[in-house]
Amino acid sequence: MSQQSTVSYEKFGNIARITLNRPEVLNAMNVRMHEELAEIWDDFESDDDMWVAVLSGAGDRAFSVGQDLKELAARERAGIAGPSTFGSRGKPGWPRLTERFDLAKPVVAQVRGYAMGGGFELALSCDIVIASEDATFALPEARLGLMAGAGGVFRLTRQLPFRTAMGHLLTGRPMDARRAYELGLVNEVVPATDLDACVDGWVADLVRCAPLSVRAIKEAAAKSATMTLEEAFATRYPWEERRMHSRDAVEGPAAFAEKRPPEWQAR
Repeated sequence: MSQQSTVSYEKFGNIARITLNRPEVLNAMNVRMHEELAEIWDDFESDDDMWVAVLSGAGDRAFSVGQDLKELAARERAGIAGPSTFGSRGKPGWPRLTERFDLAKPVVAQVRGYAMGGGFELALSCDIVIASEDATFALPEARLGLMAGAGGVFRLTRQLPFRTAMGHLLTGRPMDARRAYELGLVNEVVPATDLDACVDGWVADLVRCAPLSVRAIKEAAAKSATMTLEEAFATRYPWEERRMHSRDAVEGPAAFAEKRPPEWQAR
């Protein structure tokens, strides 16, 4: 990525670190950012050496406040925005993370400061969410004549009790990090000074696990979420079929029996 990039993308071992990099506007997502993110998610998904992604926002004020509304207003005045509703098909950056339903690799959201609108929707689409004590979450679209169309309406009502979710969706009321933790939207809340170390600990635990097992578990959990148990047991899961016939499925028990750390090959 060039110095003018709106997203930082770095790889360390088996870990990808993706940072929304527009801190001067609280990491608001413009067209260019969506385009760059699409390329990054494509690369992360296709790179066999990448096992886990960490998604964060630059600076200490915001994870992301969502769509760049100033850019949207300018595009609407120029007649190039067009009406928007659910999903990003046909828009820059499609498919965005919120619609990459087959992404089996785990994504950890590292949230500091504001996670509003599309920023909150990004966090909702991640598998593990770690927040600093100063984090604030909200879907304020109803106050702006907009729709939480990047999955907020759908995911919040699945991840919270329905009436609790509706209270936040219909009013745009925010919730702080502690409340998000109490409701189960966040895995852990820590002081801002401990956020990096906490995320590193979760990532280390993920990398310690067999990558194919992690992907198979994520795939099975996501696909079976709306199934009956009978349907869930009878459904085919491609990543599970790959895991069950993999070298790693043999390596894990062998390493345990030989009292040594396993050497995962993701195949």
